[in-house]
Amino acid sequence: MSQIRYTASHEWVRPEGEDAVVGITSHAQEALGDIVFVDLPEVGREVEAGESIAVVESVKAASDIYAPVAGTITGANETLGDDPGLVNRDPMGEGWFFRIRPKDAAEVDGLLDEAAYEAVAAAG
Repeated sequence: MSQIRYTASHEWVRPEGEDAVVGITSHAQEALGDIVFVDLPEVGREVEAGESIAVVESVKAASDIYAPVAGTITGANETLGDDPGLVNRDPMGEGWFFRIRPKDAAEVDGLLDEAAYEAVAAAG
């Protein structure tokens, strides 16, 4: 299995071939509470690292989802339109948000590993 990487803004990134699958971490979905709506990025959109490209809304708040790396959106999890609660039930699996093809695959390797992310999450 490929190494999952993380961002300080609570996205996870799992490389799969030329693309990477992106979602929000268990920590993020727990902080948000019950997810009621997800606004996904448009397939084909070119994005920069750190750019706000999606929104997740919960009963508590709305939060931006950021591009973990620069690249092109190659897919979106349309299932979340009908079942946004999937993010709560399986945030690191079926509750993924989008796929991105990084401009530079090495950029993914530069993201946080699990230990570094856990330290960021614990710090609040």
